[in-house]
Amino acid sequence: MDDLVVAGPLKAALADKGYDSLTPVQQAVLGEGVAGRDLLVSAQTGSGKTVAFGLAIAPEVLDGVDALLPADKPVALVVAPTRELAQQVAREFQWLYGNAGVQLATCVGGMDYRTEKRALERGAHVVVGTPGRLRDHIERRSLDLSEARAVVLDEADEMLDLGFAEDLEFILGAAPEDRRTLMFSATVPREIEALARTFQKDALRLNVQSAAKQHADIAYQALSVQARDKEHAIFNVLRFHEAQTAIVFCKTRANVNHLFARMVNRGFQAVALSGELSQQERMHALQALRDGRARVCIATDVAARGIDLPGLELVIHADLPSNSDTLLHRSGRTGRAGRKGTSVLIVPPAEIRKAQRVLQGAKLVAEWGKAPSAEEVQAREDQRVVEHPQFEAGVGEEAEMAGALLERWGAETVAAAFVRMWREGRSAPEVLSDSLPPPAPLPVRERGEFGPSVWFKVSVGHTGRAEARWLLPKICDAGGIAKDGIGAIRVQQDVTYVQIAAALADRFGKTLEIDQDLGMERIEGEPDLGRFAPRGEGRPAPKREKAPYQPKPSRFDDGDAPEAGRKPYAPREGAERKPYAPRDNADRKPYAPRAEGAERKPYAPRDNADRKPYAPRGDGDRKPWAPREGAERKPYAPRAAAAEGDFAKKPRWSPDDRAAKGAAPSNREKPGYKSAGFKSHGGDEGRPARAAGYKSHGSEGGDRKPWAPRGDDAKPYARKEGGAKPEGRSFGSKSFGDSKPSYSKAGKPAFGSKPAFGKSDAPKRAAPRGDANDTSKRFVPPKKR
Repeated sequence: MDDLVVAGPLKAALADKGYDSLTPVQQAVLGEGVAGRDLLVSAQTGSGKTVAFGLAIAPEVLDGVDALLPADKPVALVVAPTRELAQQVAREFQWLYGNAGVQLATCVGGMDYRTEKRALERGAHVVVGTPGRLRDHIERRSLDLSEARAVVLDEADEMLDLGFAEDLEFILGAAPEDRRTLMFSATVPREIEALARTFQKDALRLNVQSAAKQHADIAYQALSVQARDKEHAIFNVLRFHEAQTAIVFCKTRANVNHLFARMVNRGFQAVALSGELSQQERMHALQALRDGRARVCIATDVAARGIDLPGLELVIHADLPSNSDTLLHRSGRTGRAGRKGTSVLIVPPAEIRKAQRVLQGAKLVAEWGKAPSAEEVQAREDQRVVEHPQFEAGVGEEAEMAGALLERWGAETVAAAFVRMWREGRSAPEVLSDSLPPPAPLPVRERGEFGPSVWFKVSVGHTGRAEARWLLPKICDAGGIAKDGIGAIRVQQDVTYVQIAAALADRFGKTLEIDQDLGMERIEGEPDLGRFAPRGEGRPAPKREKAPYQPKPSRFDDGDAPEAGRKPYAPREGAERKPYAPRDNADRKPYAPRAEGAERKPYAPRDNADRKPYAPRGDGDRKPWAPREGAERKPYAPRAAAAEGDFAKKPRWSPDDRAAKGAAPSNREKPGYKSAGFKSHGGDEGRPARAAGYKSHGSEGGDRKPWAPRGDDAKPYARKEGGAKPEGRSFGSKSFGDSKPSYSKAGKPAFGSKPAFGKSDAPKRAAPRGDANDTSKRFVPPKKR
C-alpha cells in the first residue's frame, strides 16, 4: 500500500481499520494513468469495491486538502440499487472519510423525506441514495448536482435488472457534463455497455474479475439429498456447522415465508428478508443479525443484494441459483477480509445436472457428498459441549456452589444435568433417508441413442391415469438419479415400462416401492411394446397387419333374429353385381330399367270407373259445368271499336223499351235530374249550369228555398223546429256566444263558452266570415307575457 498514491486521511483510516494490503480491485483503481478518467469496472461481490470507488473519487472529494470546509452543494454522488446497499456504502464512507470531515447524506426510499431534505439543506459533500428517491429530490429541487465532480453507479447491472434505466438517465442528465463517471458491475452486459457509451467519455475498462482467487477462502459443498428431505437437510447443516451468522437463499417470497415458519418452529433464531417487508422491518431484521439476537437470515436474491453481515460464515442455497453469476453473488457474502466461509448447495436428484453446469460455469470445484445425518449432528454437538470455552475458565466465584452440587448430587449427576440443560432448547437432529452421492457423468452419446439399459415394470397404467411427466420425478427421487438416466417411459393399459441406464439399475434393486401402493419391478429382457420401440435400440418397431373390417353387433339383435348370425359384407372378386331388386310387396313388380332407345308411353291415369266428375254443391236446378264434346271454343274477341278508338258502350234502354218490359222509369227521365250544360250530364254547351230538380240547385220544386249567399247584416241561421234559439247563440256550435258554457269530452269548457280574452262579459255572436282577405275580425291569440 506504500507504493500507491492514497490521500493522507484515507491512509490513516485504512490503517486504523486493520488494512495491511489492498484487494486487487482497490489496487486497480489506484493504478497509474487511472486518476481523472471514467471507469467501467467488473468486480464480484465481496471484492472490496466499496472501498475501491471510495479511494478512486478521493481527488474529486478532497480536492488536495486533508480537511474539508462545510459544503454548499454535493461534490460526489453514489447511486446504489437497494436501500441496504446504499446504507452500507454510507457506513463505509463514514469511517473512510471520517478524518477528512466529510459530511454525508443518504436519500433512500422508505425513509422520512423531510429528514433527508433538512440534511441536504445543511450541506453534504457526498450523497448516497437509490435511483427513485434521488430523482424525487432532483425534481423537487432539494438536490442540486450542478457542482458534482464524480458520480458512481454501484451494481449497475442490478439497477438495470430492477428497471432503473430511465431514472439513471435522468440523474446523469442532471449532473454536469464534465463530471467523472465510474460504473462498478459484477457483469457487463450489452445494456451496461450502451449506458457507458452514452454517459462516459473515453472510459477505461478494468476487469479484475477472478472468481478462483476471490473465492479462495470459500469452501463449496454440494449435498445430494432426496427431494422430500430438502428442509431436513438444511436444518442438519445449520446444526452441524453452528455458524455465528448464516444466510439461506430461496427463489421466491413464498419459499422464504414457508422455510422461516419451519425454522421458528424448531427453535432457530431466524429472520426473513423479502420484498414485501417495509424499510423499518428490514432494518430491524438486519440489526437483529448484527446484534446477535438472530443467527439465520432467510432471503431472496433481490432482498439480499448489497447487505453486509458481520461474521457471516455459512451460505446455504436452498434453491439452486439460476446461473453462475448468481452463485458467485450469493457465495460472495462470506469469506471476506481473510475469514473462512462455506457455501453449501442442496441438490435433489432431479437437479444434479443443473448444479454441475452452474459450478462449471463459475469455474468452481465443489465437494460432493451426503447431508449430515442425525448421528453426525449429535456427535458434533456433543463435541462442542466437551470443548466449551467455559471449561477453560477454571473455578471462580462459583466454587462454593459447585462444591455444594457435587457433594449433594455427585459428579455424574451434575454432568448429566448439564448435558440435558444444554440440549433442552434445541430440537433433535433430523433423520434423513439414505441419499446416494451423485452418479459419475454418463458417457457422451449421440442424440437419439441411450446405450445399455435395463427395463422395469411399474404397477400403474392408463387405468390409473399414469403419465410420463408424473412418473419421472418419482422414479428420480426413488433411485436418487437424474432424468438423464431414464430412457423411454411407455405407459400401457395396466402397467408402465421404464428404461433405466444399466449403470444406474442397481440403485433400484429387484423391487422398489417408489410411492404408496406404487411398486417398481425389474424384468428380464425387453417388454413387448407393440408399435413402440425403445429409444436407441436401432431396431424398427414391428408393423401390425391391418385386420379386416368387422362390424360391431347391433344393440337391437337379441340372438333370435334371423340376422343374428349374419356374416359381414365382403365383395366377391370378379363377380358380376346383379341389379337392385326390392323385396316382394304383393303384386308389385320390381323396377327394371328401360332398354336404351325404348319409346316411353304417355302418361295415362288409372281407370276409376266409379269416380264421378267434379260437381259443385247444389244451387237449385243448376247443372254442373261440363265441357262440350267436340265443340270448338271461340277465341276471346273484344267489342267492336268506336271510331275514336275506344270500345263502344252498350246502348242503354230507351224509355219505350223500359215501358215495354215493364221496368220503372229511370232517374234520367225525371225532370231536372241533370243539368243540360255539362257534358257529363249528357247536355250540350250553352245550357243552364244547374238542374232544376234539387233545392240546393235553385229548383222551384219542393218546399226548400234556394240557397243564397248571406250579406254582411244577415242574421245567423236558426232551425224552425223547437222555435228560435236564444239570441247571441249560433246554430250548430255552443262554443261561440252561448250563454251557457259547453264542455268538451275531457270535461273542460270549450273554447268560446266564456270570454277567454278581453274585459267584456257580454256574450259574443258569431260574425259572418265575409271577405277571406279581411283580417280585421280574425282571431289573434294574445302574446305570451
